[in-house]
Amino acid sequence: MCCKNYSVASSDQQKRQTLAIHINSMDAGKRKGWKKWLIPLVIVAVIKTLSLFPAVVETWYSTALYKWLSIILRTLTGFIPFSIGDILYILAGAWLLVKLIRAIIVLFKKKVSWQSFFKGLKKTILVLIWVYIIFNIFWGLNYDRLGIAYQLQLSPEAYTAEELKSLTTELQEKLNDTRKILGDGEVKYNEPAEVFRQVKEAYNEAEKKYSFLDYKVSAIKKSIFGAAGNYMGYLGYYNPFTGEAQVNATIPSFLIPYTSCDEAAHQLGYGTEDEANFVAFLTAKSSGEKTFQYSMYFDLFNYANGELFIRDSLAARANYKLLDTLVRKDIQEYRTFLMAYKNPLEPLINILYGEYLKANNQPMGLDTYDEVVAWLIAYRKKYGEL
Repeated sequence: MCCKNYSVASSDQQKRQTLAIHINSMDAGKRKGWKKWLIPLVIVAVIKTLSLFPAVVETWYSTALYKWLSIILRTLTGFIPFSIGDILYILAGAWLLVKLIRAIIVLFKKKVSWQSFFKGLKKTILVLIWVYIIFNIFWGLNYDRLGIAYQLQLSPEAYTAEELKSLTTELQEKLNDTRKILGDGEVKYNEPAEVFRQVKEAYNEAEKKYSFLDYKVSAIKKSIFGAAGNYMGYLGYYNPFTGEAQVNATIPSFLIPYTSCDEAAHQLGYGTEDEANFVAFLTAKSSGEKTFQYSMYFDLFNYANGELFIRDSLAARANYKLLDTLVRKDIQEYRTFLMAYKNPLEPLINILYGEYLKANNQPMGLDTYDEVVAWLIAYRKKYGEL
């Protein structure tokens, strides 16, 4: 009897030990799970807190940490002749597509439980949080800096119709004058690779007057997506994960110089589209290349005259009639180009991109691009002319 009782007691003790080990294992798993979430959530909280203090972002991030991080990224990717960022986008898209197809197959076969569904959902959310963190560390915090307004002591404000008319008149005159300098015939623009090299030279010239436009390492590439991007309506874009600026080289040649300057401005940490456009103006204006100046005045005139058309369509039409015949020919070429690539998804793409801009401290959405007009008027008030 004693042996039997001892055996039962021993068996119970083993069960209790096994249960204790299992519970301890579960507790360790929970603690490990909490760590997976705690660290990224703390980092997100820090990022959100920093975004509330533009002066701190300007001093410690945009002109310090980000400046050197950007130089390192451009040094690592700049010498490679194709876009590493575009390759990463393609690989990420392919990975997401495979994951989506697998998920659809599993759902169709009804082989998924609620437990596994929520487990997959948590993993997805965690990945997105880390992408958000990396995006902000590598570039995104620049949306919350003091920026060019602080560096030039400019205050873009609401402007009057008369100020807008005066600006468009000056832009129209400079656009005509620059086009005449380029000659009467068809302009032979440089190949994109040469334009990208000239962008660095233009920034070096601009730096002589604006020391903060320090662009020593270039990494501007032709977009791999090319013509496909025309259907999405983009001229260029910046990849914060590789430090590369991509330019759509299939757009009309006269748009490439100013677009390239704009994307390089993003590389220097100017996040908002109006600021990047304005920095591109300062740079192209400093360039000795007349094709850069023509490209810049062409784009800015269209922004300003488009704004004027909303307020005074007769004045905007009068400005158009005063344009040089060759300038009007380029405008018509650009309109034809845009019409050739219209697609039914364009409104949706515009809405999504507009919401992205609003989420990143640009409440005007797509209209932020047009806000460069306010910067130009503020610049004229301070310096007298463009």
